Amino acid sequence: MLDDYLIIHKSILPDYYDKVLQAKRLLEEGVVREVSQAVKLAGISRSTYYKYKDFILEPNQEAAGRKAIFSVTLSHEAGVLSQLLSCISALHCSVLTITQNLPIHGKASVTIALDVSQMEGDIQHLIHCMKDVSGAEHPRLIAIE
Repeated sequence: MLDDYLIIHKSILPDYYDKVLQAKRLLEEGVVREVSQAVKLAGISRSTYYKYKDFILEPNQEAAGRKAIFSVTLSHEAGVLSQLLSCISALHCSVLTITQNLPIHGKASVTIALDVSQMEGDIQHLIHCMKDVSGAEHPRLIAIE
């Protein structure tokens, strides 16, 4: 998974990437409550924001590598979430929050926030562990701080 990421100095990127980060910060800090307000202040379109918001991450120097948020699709079968949590625990990660949507067509979307400060291995190893859980599909890193 981390093979899909690059660290690039923002001076060589188009300015709308930085504006997407600005809009995300406005929302996260509570300066504005709606995406339409954030994109207006940042000077970008809503479509630009939605196109890039999940793919542009801003590193936080103070807490680098301490928290990570993942999205996973789970089959609606007994024990799948438990197996996923066992995998996470085996790598010495601590669960901060879990949000699970109602299953639709036998699948449930789950968002898990983890403390990865004591993790054995790297994020890519954790994602591979999640993929190995029977009934867990499409584990994806959403954000890391």
